[in-house]
Amino acid sequence: MSALEASFCRSAPWSVVARWMVPWATQGFPVTGDVLEIGGGSGVMAEAIAGANPQVRLIATDADPVMVQAAQQRLARFPRAQARPADATRLPFEDGAFDTVVSFLMLHHVIQWERAVGEAARVLRPGGVLVGYDLLASRAASWVHWADRSPHRLIEPGAFEPTLRQAGLDPISLRYSLGDRVLRFITWKPSRATDDPGDDITSRRSR
Repeated sequence: MSALEASFCRSAPWSVVARWMVPWATQGFPVTGDVLEIGGGSGVMAEAIAGANPQVRLIATDADPVMVQAAQQRLARFPRAQARPADATRLPFEDGAFDTVVSFLMLHHVIQWERAVGEAARVLRPGGVLVGYDLLASRAASWVHWADRSPHRLIEPGAFEPTLRQAGLDPISLRYSLGDRVLRFITWKPSRATDDPGDDITSRRSR
């Protein structure tokens, strides 16, 4: 994350935006149970989730210790939420530890983003979901990241779904927005190859 992005992540405007960004990013899908956010930055999105869903047990992670400290301060008023340092490609959690993993606009900052998807799948319980959104490769996105000099590897159109399936995740909803520059995703981890997400997803939506 560049210095410019880090500054914006800690800004008051982004805190306001996050309140409506979470429902848009998750497509209204319920965030429930034990929740992990990967690459959570300063904790703004985690704060919005914890505020709207006080029953969840939430861990927000980031590789940048400055961001983790900012997130810890932001989440201090939520007894069931915490922030911890973690590399998204090597998560320090046991297999099947979470019901929900969320990822908001961070995978393209991970050069080996496929490994981050694999780690998200590993720490999900059977029936759990990976939800979020990210940038797809485009000329505009490339210009922005070239200008701020932040490390990145944008997701090529068509590359995300095969990566999900290789990680053992089944897409439920893949929505392309802003002229196919942004991908919103809901994916599900079946317990068996023959499982259908219908009952699990209906149950979660009714909570």
